[in-house]
Amino acid sequence: MSRLKDFTVPSARPLPVIVLADISGSMGVDGKIQALNHAVREMLEAFQEEADLRAEIHVSVITFGGQARTHLPLGPARNAQWSDLGAAGGTPMGAAFELARQAVEDRNVVSSRSYRPTVVLVSDGQPTDAWQPPLAAFLASERGGKAFRMALAIGSDADHEVLKAFLADPAGRVYRADEAKQIRTFFQLVTMSVSSRSRSANPNSAPALADDGWDL
Repeated sequence: MSRLKDFTVPSARPLPVIVLADISGSMGVDGKIQALNHAVREMLEAFQEEADLRAEIHVSVITFGGQARTHLPLGPARNAQWSDLGAAGGTPMGAAFELARQAVEDRNVVSSRSYRPTVVLVSDGQPTDAWQPPLAAFLASERGGKAFRMALAIGSDADHEVLKAFLADPAGRVYRADEAKQIRTFFQLVTMSVSSRSRSANPNSAPALADDGWDL
């Protein structure tokens, strides 16, 4: 009798992407929040077109503006329903770091089968809460410390030192968007980075992407 019935195709392992998005009041000027909404929506649409037996891209968006909250719970990108963000309040970045740490360390949110997460930080200002202890806790956590991290500073008021501390890598690059339209370019780079990992033989390896063409 055929043994084909005993053969099962292994399900794709989750590849988590968590975006920490600044939606404080200053993001409401110069078209920044509109550009952020457009860029994230494009990223989700691109991920929805990815299909690989090895990795399934999962996405979450944590916002911080007035308070930190999970705007899009972590789940398969193909199921994501995006609702546009508004801008208001201060910049509680530390609280966002804590939500990110809780998410990556919770096995009910990020399963033990998951590949190393990508965590993306986007901000146009300076934290208005105590950010150092939550960031230290995130980086010291097993999964937070191993995550691939990317950072975008929007405008001249963004705190580059905080973003560099988030990267915690002397060779890491803080991207800079002087204009709202460059937010889209950065998220295109994020999309390429994650898609490259999802298609690779080892999605836990660092994506091999050249920075030369991505001067924002």
